[in-house]
Amino acid sequence: MTLLETDLDDVPAPQGQLTLKLLASRQDTNLYGDIPGGWLVNQMDQAAELAAGREAGGRTATVAIEAMDFLSPVRVGSMVSVYTQVQEIGHSSIKIDVEVWVRPPHGQRIEERQKSDRGAFRDGGARRERAYSGGT
Repeated sequence: MTLLETDLDDVPAPQGQLTLKLLASRQDTNLYGDIPGGWLVNQMDQAAELAAGREAGGRTATVAIEAMDFLSPVRVGSMVSVYTQVQEIGHSSIKIDVEVWVRPPHGQRIEERQKSDRGAFRDGGARRERAYSGGT
């Protein structure tokens, strides 16, 4: 086995599809100069809504945030990537898992990114006129 093969197995990777990518800028800070958790929740909510809307084929709205974990702070200048993954499709709602991965301002290698936040969002709203397997 080569060094590359063993190292790649140990590197954590985002789960789901890249849905939003943005820069955490100074205008997003609170009065202490930090990126607040509410800003991240807003980005995660937008990503969940985009993913749910794609699946439903129409407008959706967040009806619940079932879980939220803040794992590490986001610094000004960090590249923020929000990943979404559909977990469950019910009769009138869609459960979306959301992960936030952050690369520091001067980070150039993929190993320098880290998971910052994760949450489970439930969106409800319009549905496509088609049957979904495994719905509740």
